[in-house]
Amino acid sequence: MERFTIEQLRVVDFVEHVRRRPEMYFLVEQGSPELPTEVLRTVAWDSLHRRDGRHGQISVEIGSDLSFTVESDQRPSADERERYLPRFFGSLLDMFDVQRWAPSAAAALCVRTVIEVWLDGHGYRQELVGMDPTGAWEKFSAPKPVGTRITFHLDPSFCGPREAIAWALRPEELHGETCKEHPSPTTFPISDLRSETEKSVSE
Repeated sequence: MERFTIEQLRVVDFVEHVRRRPEMYFLVEQGSPELPTEVLRTVAWDSLHRRDGRHGQISVEIGSDLSFTVESDQRPSADERERYLPRFFGSLLDMFDVQRWAPSAAAALCVRTVIEVWLDGHGYRQELVGMDPTGAWEKFSAPKPVGTRITFHLDPSFCGPREAIAWALRPEELHGETCKEHPSPTTFPISDLRSETEKSVSE
């Protein structure tokens, strides 16, 4: 039996782990033509399901072959004074609230991620390169009372130059056993700016 020592062990940070083992997060390996679509599907699933188990309101916009935006009406986490606080890697990404890891895992595969968070009329915007913020948050007047809007630009050197988002999502892929306990309408708009077409997904 091969024996391991402490010297052989190495701590791998979150970003490196996602990029080394994307199949653990998105079900497909690096090099799979389905990877961009699976990243989008995973983020959409996470955004659709609220913390209380119910379904929220979301919208999806495909900006290019390797970029997409997901907007959600989920209320961001805040402190007792309703102030938004730094999250994962000191950014606006809210990874550790009820293990909502999907946006963070997607950002780990991106060359650029733009996050907007709206909380009680206050807006916060931040840009990331990978998981590293390019600067402090920018404050602005929020267009809605609460919600989150994140735009992901996937890394073409990681995904492959000929890979692209091919939206072929089946409604049942966004649901699990717990969804039966909280049935609610799940139709949401999907805008594909590449062909200027608009689709919707419903139960």
